[in-house]
This record gives sequence, C-alpha cells and structure tokens, in this order.
Amino acid sequence: QVQLVESGGGLVQAGGSLRLSCAASGSILSMTGMGWYRQAPGKQRELVATITSGGSINYADSVKGRFTISRDNAKNTVDLQMNSLKPEDTAVYYCNGEVTSLNGGNFRRGSYWGQGTQVTVSS
Repeated sequence: QVQLVESGGGLVQAGGSLRLSCAASGSILSMTGMGWYRQAPGKQRELVATITSGGSINYADSVKGRFTISRDNAKNTVDLQMNSLKPEDTAVYYCNGEVTSLNGGNFRRGSYWGQGTQVTVSS
C-alpha cells in the first residue's frame, strides 16, 4: 500500500516561516501531480499548491508570493516552504499525490492522501 507522510508542522508566530515535507513510500513506479491542501476548523479542504512531474506549478491566490512548492522526483518527496505566515494560515495541511504503483504484479494508479500535519500561526 502506498503511504504519504507529512512532517514539519508546528507552532509559529505571525511573520515566521515553516517548511513542510511529504515523503511517499511503497512500490511506487511514478508520481505525476503532487500537491498540498489544507483544512481549517469549520471549513472545507482547499488547494494550497500543486506541482507536476515536469515542474508546472499552481498556487492559491491567498498564498502566492509567500509559499513555494518543490519536489524531488528521484526521492518521491514534495516540500512546501511557507514564509510570512499569517494566523489565517492555521490549518491541518495534507499532502496529495497521483501515484502509479505495482502491487503483486498489479498495475495501479490512484490519488493518495497523507494524514496531515498541524500548522498553527499565533497573532
């Protein structure tokens, strides 16, 4: 089974920085689109940033200019550098990956989610 694990969350003051990392494990053949999403209390999960295997990037307007997404195709990891953090950035951040894997000879393709990491920004 493919698994994604996030790390790097924590408590920071407004204006501070934090770097999130996501590592994928399992019988992974390739990962196409990868991205970060977040969910604040009482709100729906929303897209933060995505990046394709070719390096094409999209950001939510609310984080553009402050956050930077990057990936290492060889290591199957994706990072999110967050600068100039605001209290409204407080949420659980989730990693997502479009993964092609091989399990017992079966070729599988699907979307996988990590369990999330908490980011809290104090005012």
